[in-house]
Amino acid sequence: MSAQLRLAIVGGGTAGWMAANLLAQRWQNLPVQIVLIESPDIGTIGVGEGSTPTLKRFFEMLGIAEAEWMPVCHATYKLNIRFSGWSPGSGVADYGHPFLTQVDVHTEEAFTRNCGNRRLGLDVPTRPDDFFLNGVLAANGKAPIAPANFPFRLEYGYHFDSGLLGGFLRDRATAAGVRHLARRVVEVIPADNGDIAALMTDQGELVEADFFIDCSGFTALLMQGALGVPFRSFRSNLFNDAAVVLPSPATAIPPVETRASALSNGWAWSIPLTNRVGNGYVYSSDFLSADKAEAELRAHLGLTEADASARHLKFRVGQLERHWERNCVAIGLAQGFIEPLEATALHLVLNTVEQFMNAFESGGFTARHRDTFNETITDRIERVRDYIVAHYKLNTRSDTDYWRVNRENAELSSNLEQILDTWFRRADLVALLEGQRELSHFGSASWHCLLAGYGAFPALATEQRSDVDFYRDRDIARFLDGCALNFEDHAQVLGRMKTTGRMPK
Repeated sequence: MSAQLRLAIVGGGTAGWMAANLLAQRWQNLPVQIVLIESPDIGTIGVGEGSTPTLKRFFEMLGIAEAEWMPVCHATYKLNIRFSGWSPGSGVADYGHPFLTQVDVHTEEAFTRNCGNRRLGLDVPTRPDDFFLNGVLAANGKAPIAPANFPFRLEYGYHFDSGLLGGFLRDRATAAGVRHLARRVVEVIPADNGDIAALMTDQGELVEADFFIDCSGFTALLMQGALGVPFRSFRSNLFNDAAVVLPSPATAIPPVETRASALSNGWAWSIPLTNRVGNGYVYSSDFLSADKAEAELRAHLGLTEADASARHLKFRVGQLERHWERNCVAIGLAQGFIEPLEATALHLVLNTVEQFMNAFESGGFTARHRDTFNETITDRIERVRDYIVAHYKLNTRSDTDYWRVNRENAELSSNLEQILDTWFRRADLVALLEGQRELSHFGSASWHCLLAGYGAFPALATEQRSDVDFYRDRDIARFLDGCALNFEDHAQVLGRMKTTGRMPK
C-alpha cells in the first residue's frame, strides 16, 4: 500500500473499540489512519456481560494482561454456562456447557461414546459437566489459572461490565493512535458511484474516509440508513425481542459460570461480577408484557421489595443480508443480533473483524473478496442461530404456550434438521459436524453437551449391559479430580489480582 488509507468507524461501545484496536494493531506499520466517531449522547448500557474464550484470544493478540483489565472492569472468570429448568420433562434439572480445554482430548471420546450408548437405550452417565475439566472446576469454584508445571493450555471466558470494558479499550486504542471524535453523525454524504464519501458531524466537521465501519448498533446508520441494506429477521424461530435488566448485590464467592434459568416466557441470565451480579430476563413480548416480565424477574431474584430500578430493552433478532456493502462493513449490533443465550456476541465481532481484515488485505485493500466474506459471515451467524434455536426446539416444558409453541415450531434450517435427524436416527453425529467445523463456533462436543443436557434420549432398554460405561471404565472422575487439584479458588485468584495487580505464578 502506497497511498494513505483512511478508515472511519461510526459508533464506539465494545464492538467499535474492539474493531479499532484490532485494526490499529494489524496495520500499525502501514499508512492507515483510523478515526472513531462516537456520540456522547448515547450512554453505554454497561450490563454484566459474558464471553466465550474468543475474548481471551483477543486480549492475547493485543498483548493485554488479565491483571491490567479485569480489576478495572469488575471481571471474573467464566468456565461454563449452566442451563436450569429447560428440560424438566426429561428429568434434567440443569446441565453445564463447559468450554473445552486441551485436557479434554483425553475425555471427549468417552463422553461421545457414552452419548452414543445412551442413544441405544443403555443406562450410562451423560451429564456433560462431569466429562470436561472446566465443568469440574466450575463445580468446585476454581479459577482456570494453573501453575507453570501444568502441561495443558486452559480455555475460558470472562464476565465483565461491558461499559467499563468499552472505556478501557477506548483508552488503549487512542494511545495506539486512533483518533476519537465525541460527535454525533448528522449526515452521511454519498459519492457519485453510490459509495459513502464522508460524514458530517453535529459540530459541522466533515470526516472524509476511504472505507467506513458501521458500529452504530441496532440503528445501522450507515448500512441500513445510508446504503439501504435489507435486514433479515429471525423471528420465525427466535421469538424473544425484549429484556428487563436488574442488578443484585455481589456474592461473597463469585461462581465461575453463567446461569441461564428458564422462566415462564423466556429465560433469565445471572452473570457474577466482583461488584454486583448482572441479571436480566430475555422474553417475547408476544407472550408477556414488560410489567409482568419485571415482576417475574424480581420474584425470581427475591427482589420484590427492593428499591433497585430495572431497565427495559427492546431488540430485534436477525442479520443484514450483506455485511460488507460498497465501501462499508458492519460490526456488532449493526450487522445483526442473536440473543445472548450462549454469549456469542463478541465472538462474532472478533470473527467478523478478522475475516474482514484478511479479505481486505489479501484483496489489495479492495472489494475483490467482498462476496466471499459476505457468504462466510452469513453462514457463521446462521450456524450460531441453529445452536440457539435447538435450545428452544428441545425444551420439554409445558407450563406456558411460549414453551409449547417453541417446541412445536417447524421453522428450522436444513442444517439443524440434519443434525437432529442424525442424532435421533443414532447415526454418526461426530462425522457430520466434523465436516462443518470451519463454519461453526459449535463443534461436536458442544452439540453433544446440548443434546445430552436436554436428555434427548429414548427410554431405557429392557436389557442392559455392564461393559459400556466409558466414564467408569476410563476413570474419568479420578483423572479430572486429580487435574483440578492444580487450581486455586476463584475468590483467592481474584483477590490477589486486585491487591497486587499480578496473576499468580
